[in-house]
Amino acid sequence: MQSSGGDAEAPGCGLRVLVVGGGIAGLGAAQRLCRHPAFPHLRVLEATARAGGRIRSERSFGGVVEVGAHWIHGPSQGNPVFQLAAKYGLLGEKELSAENQLVETGGHVGLPSVSYASSGGSVSLELVAEMANLFYSLIDQTREFLHVAETPVPSVGEYLKKELSQHAARWTEDEGTRKLKLAILNSFFNLECCVSGTHSMDLVALAPFGEYTVLPGLDCTFPGGYQGLPDHIVASLPQDVMTFNKPVKTVHWNGSFQEAVSPGETFPVLVECEDGTCFPAHHVVLTVPLGFLKERLDTFFEPPLPTEKAEAIRKVGFGTNNKIFLEFAEPFWEPGCQHIQVVWEDASPLQDAAPAMRDAWFRKLIGFLVLPSFPSAHVLCGFIAGLESEFMETLSDAEVLQALTHVLRRATAQSSEQTSCRRVAGVPANGGISVLRKPPAPGAQGRAAVVLAQCPVHQGLLQLRGRGQHWRRHRPAGSAPPRGRREAPVAVSLVLGSYP
Repeated sequence: MQSSGGDAEAPGCGLRVLVVGGGIAGLGAAQRLCRHPAFPHLRVLEATARAGGRIRSERSFGGVVEVGAHWIHGPSQGNPVFQLAAKYGLLGEKELSAENQLVETGGHVGLPSVSYASSGGSVSLELVAEMANLFYSLIDQTREFLHVAETPVPSVGEYLKKELSQHAARWTEDEGTRKLKLAILNSFFNLECCVSGTHSMDLVALAPFGEYTVLPGLDCTFPGGYQGLPDHIVASLPQDVMTFNKPVKTVHWNGSFQEAVSPGETFPVLVECEDGTCFPAHHVVLTVPLGFLKERLDTFFEPPLPTEKAEAIRKVGFGTNNKIFLEFAEPFWEPGCQHIQVVWEDASPLQDAAPAMRDAWFRKLIGFLVLPSFPSAHVLCGFIAGLESEFMETLSDAEVLQALTHVLRRATAQSSEQTSCRRVAGVPANGGISVLRKPPAPGAQGRAAVVLAQCPVHQGLLQLRGRGQHWRRHRPAGSAPPRGRREAPVAVSLVLGSYP
């Protein structure tokens, strides 16, 4: 097979490198490669019309809305995204302050500003704080099994439920209070499912759960939108590096490919795009999402990947997170409210209930974040993960609006006028977060992820651990940029190491 020649590179000395994927991982790799004189011919192939991948800020509701990545988790000097955002002037004084960088959160989400029972009425924030302390103390315990020879149970969920059942057996309150405690704990399970990008914590392996390094710093957002970060990185690249609207069909590797403009020169890799254009290269750095690889594994590589790599891609779990935006003419929440929690009183993490998805999908919501006030709108952002999240994607906006309006009206016990939502915008994840699944046998925890993250498939084909492919413990969508940026040098060093 030869290059089509339509977009052939100008002939000349030097290694030719292609980066497939214009998300933050691909941009980080491209930025580093551009700084090295060994790579004068670099091109980034992006399937869509924009750069940023899961980072996507839009003008909506009269302001900036983060459709994708939301926060910088652990914004401190050890975080490369924080460093870049500071360098490009994308953060405010509060986010850059030394005080903000020193806050130790333990990687846990903050407490809600207000908590409502699903049947109506407020839930004591003191009780919520008590259950949060219990839940997060157990989450911290799950991180202590990283280097043990054998875990007491296979999954994080099983460990949490085992410990919680022992705590619950010692509670001395009346039955109603005990049930409410379990319902609150169930809400924290839902929250951790969003954090871990999984349908159930029973699916997350216990042994590798402590691999994620928690950085100090109070999670922060970009005042002007997260999109500013990839935009600045793109602006730092040479003008002809980015190629948009070039979805890749097949990566042909371990071959000997030629092109008309470079007679006598052969390339080990040829990237074939959906429009028929072909790009030969000495090295290809793949930064596509794990979900894409799972869907296209059988046709995306020619020849197929080695068995151990293909099996690793199949075995590493992949969860789905979604956002739901609700717009109100007037807020029903108090000034200063940042996070609204809804507790389903009949739910318990110690009971396996499986109501019909259509009647109960919204019970998986972790609650609603209150977005900064816009000039003419008041907006809540709900987060939801797992199978319920995927089911929500099948519903119309009208169905989502009807369900959530009913939930809020009943929980807040306020009039229809006060909780009248005038617009809903569901945001499909179009991707998700990787999960180290509960292993089928003891001792197998994380094995697939480690195999995926080890040495490259071939000298000319490098797989960068970007979105959904980082083999350490994952975090929500907002942490995709730190993972991609941090892992980019790994792939780049492999390329550089091939040609010292």
